[in-house]
Amino acid sequence: MRQDIVLQGGPGESYLRSGQVAEQAGVNLQTLRYYERRGLIAEPARSPGGHRAYPPETVTLLTVIKAAQRLGFTLEEVAELLDTGRRGHPTPDLRERAQAKIAEVEAKIADLTTIRAALVQVVSAGCDSLTHCTCPDCPLPFADLAEGHRAPNAPNAPKES
Repeated sequence: MRQDIVLQGGPGESYLRSGQVAEQAGVNLQTLRYYERRGLIAEPARSPGGHRAYPPETVTLLTVIKAAQRLGFTLEEVAELLDTGRRGHPTPDLRERAQAKIAEVEAKIADLTTIRAALVQVVSAGCDSLTHCTCPDCPLPFADLAEGHRAPNAPNAPKES
């Protein structure tokens, strides 16, 4: 049930309480307050009873913030993008940042692909310990290091006689 707050001096304008905004935007109250403190959303007006009274657009703004975070933007980046948008003139900033974010995502995908390949080798080889693996041809490069042995090409490796 929606209980809009009508503020004095705001004829016909409806506002939402904190809990309503949080629920509709899919965030918790602490997140709502935190975004307020960070300046991502404006500090709300107060009802005659002292309750925070948010304009309905706050729900949309919170949804945009959460969507930007899911795309990998930090809250600081989101704040900068919102600030740029609030100035009301077009800017290539979002496009440039999105391109940079794509590069970050591609780098993470490459790293995760490498990690996955290494884990597949560990599973295939039947490794049973990080430090005392008994499988033949253990793919774990640090198993020998844990025993005090260094890889032959590692710095300070013992010289072969």
